[in-house]
Amino acid sequence: MKVLTSLEQEEIEYPSGDGEPMAESDITGKYVFYGLGTLKLHFRERSDVYVSANSFIYYEEGNREAVVAPDVYVVFGVSNKERKNYKLWRENGIAPQFVLEVTSETTQDKDQLTKPEIYKKLGVTEYFQFDPSGDYLNPILQGVRLVNGEYEPIAINRISFDTLWLYSEVLELELHVISGEFRFRNPETGEFLRTMEEEQEGRLAERQGRLAAEAAFQQSEQARQAAELTLRAAVSQLLNLGMNLEQVAQTLNLPISEVQRLIGEKE
Repeated sequence: MKVLTSLEQEEIEYPSGDGEPMAESDITGKYVFYGLGTLKLHFRERSDVYVSANSFIYYEEGNREAVVAPDVYVVFGVSNKERKNYKLWRENGIAPQFVLEVTSETTQDKDQLTKPEIYKKLGVTEYFQFDPSGDYLNPILQGVRLVNGEYEPIAINRISFDTLWLYSEVLELELHVISGEFRFRNPETGEFLRTMEEEQEGRLAERQGRLAAEAAFQQSEQARQAAELTLRAAVSQLLNLGMNLEQVAQTLNLPISEVQRLIGEKE
């Protein structure tokens, strides 16, 4: 095997794409974007977790053909920063630990034969396939986990053909399909992870709630101030009529201390 010099290695270009569309159909794109956005949100506080989708992973330095592009993948133990592509030799040899392929009849050969061998070679801990159309996978969500160098099936909790879930030890999340819809669920909270849209809607609702509460407080404060001005005027008018503090307090049904406060007099 030829050993490349540093100059030769630097001159090799590793493309970030092949010019092909990111997804072959709307439904594939929907779940790829869902997986990318949701997992990015979930791990946004982690500086050592990288989440990407449909980007090239080069796994042999100097060989541009040694490349694979998972639909969605997660890498633990590397910096959370943007990359044009992912080169294993520049990431201390750390491969993705989680891979999800949104598969279909047209990609099944790669997803079931070619890619698993590459992922196994790279040491990808968990590999999941989701077939949203139900064309050929039964059940439509399946996963394998690397055990002693070989992939073993992950237990499926199956309710019906299109309602089931599996557990990812890597992500510490559940992968659910509910009436054909794919979602991630946090078993600690019992909640499904928010999508980008749901997160934005939630933030908007929270902001609107805060604004409404602030407006209600301002209205209440204005009403209180107006009532106090009216009360001060009444106290002043009664005092001008010759009443003493005790008589004013009795007339307005107020404690004497409150009357004193309204006129600014110390007890």
